[in-house]
Amino acid sequence: MLVLNRFSVPAETQDDFQDRAHAALGALSRTPGYLAGRLTRALEDPTGWTLVTEWESVGAYRRALGAFDVKVHATPLLALSLDEPSAFETLAAAEPGGDVVVTASDRAAEPWR
Repeated sequence: MLVLNRFSVPAETQDDFQDRAHAALGALSRTPGYLAGRLTRALEDPTGWTLVTEWESVGAYRRALGAFDVKVHATPLLALSLDEPSAFETLAAAEPGGDVVVTASDRAAEPWR
């Protein structure tokens, strides 16, 4: 599972944002089910930032959000992200030079139930 949080960060607040994002990424990285993460900035627009994390499963990510350090360091930052979908399930992947591996969706067929 991939979580993609995008931010619009004015130039005058970028130093503070980076410090907060580093603390958030560190807190997330210490939780079970965390696979990888990175903080990125757009080349075309230096106010565009993204915090990208990868997780074993939806459940691992949701449990991570309940961890004390995540509530202290990551949740306040994530609340500042742009209001748009941020959690994505992986439906196909390929390693370098490898075949495409297709995975079935984890979503319920009838999510309203």
